[in-house]
Amino acid sequence: MRGEYKVPGGKLVAVDLEEVDGRLAQVSVSGDFFLEPDEALGDINAALTGMPVEAGVEQLAGAVTDALADDVSLIGFTAESIGIAIRRALGKATGWDDHEFDVIPAKVLAPALHVALDEVIAREVAAGTRPPTLRFWDWDSPLVVIGSFQSVRNEVDPDGARRHGIDVVRRVSGGGAMFMEPGNTITYSLVVPTSLVEGLSFERSYSFLDEWVIGALADVGVDAHFVPLNDIASDKGKIGGAAQKRFVSGAVLHHVTMAYDIDADKMLEVLRIGREKMSDKGTKSANKRVDPMRSQTGMTRDAILESFAASFSRRYRSSESDYTPGELATAQQLVDEKFATPGWTHRVP
Repeated sequence: MRGEYKVPGGKLVAVDLEEVDGRLAQVSVSGDFFLEPDEALGDINAALTGMPVEAGVEQLAGAVTDALADDVSLIGFTAESIGIAIRRALGKATGWDDHEFDVIPAKVLAPALHVALDEVIAREVAAGTRPPTLRFWDWDSPLVVIGSFQSVRNEVDPDGARRHGIDVVRRVSGGGAMFMEPGNTITYSLVVPTSLVEGLSFERSYSFLDEWVIGALADVGVDAHFVPLNDIASDKGKIGGAAQKRFVSGAVLHHVTMAYDIDADKMLEVLRIGREKMSDKGTKSANKRVDPMRSQTGMTRDAILESFAASFSRRYRSSESDYTPGELATAQQLVDEKFATPGWTHRVP
């Protein structure tokens, strides 16, 4: 059995092994990494041989770390990356190439329906009734989408929201508020099985799941990079941010919002936190806009969305898909019974 794992920003780790009586046997670690001194590779293989096949990444990494002397240097890889490669060899973890993805192009829906679809699609991916799915958002009315743990009172100015006719919906993932008017951001949701991020911490899974979009941004002329914990930026500043939720049923929701062309004045009237964040950027005069994707690409929003979908499909096995009537009906029921209710929206006052 063989498993491989490419360390984000690092090297490829491969592990060949056999399973004998519930234990790892004939373990052989290889890759294009660097290791000093080189005889430490034998110590790594020896430490892993005999480990139970049910050992998790943390346990496997601990065995490697405990076996190495203090002067051993792992360059371009980690003990955890070896553990992930082993879990993939055993079929406990998966890689991108193990899946075929559904890609759903941007479709105009009520923004609250998109929030509910995150939960609906995650349930289906966890149950295996829909493959891993990348879907792009488009919407027909303004909305503030706050993070699962944010306070409505602290984040949203009710007078500003009322004046501009902007509702508030709480999503299932953490992170910050999304100020969403039609056409002002580029937003997508990626739902994958938990096996794809097996052994990765929340912090590492953000960069792992954002790798493809860094390449997609390069395709539209933006030299972008990942900024821990959850930001995407270029040399001209922040472009967007990610939020994530891991469902115990076996799926991970990872969504990203990038600013295309936002009315900063309106945002500052609606979002209290926006005033604080913008206060050190000198954004005080009227008619200011936050437009990194528009100004840095010179492309229309629709063209960027199409390019992103094409970039993902070139990178991974995928096919174009759409929402089913059942998914839309279930999402609407969730809006009515959960996401549009005061009890959910104001669960953190």
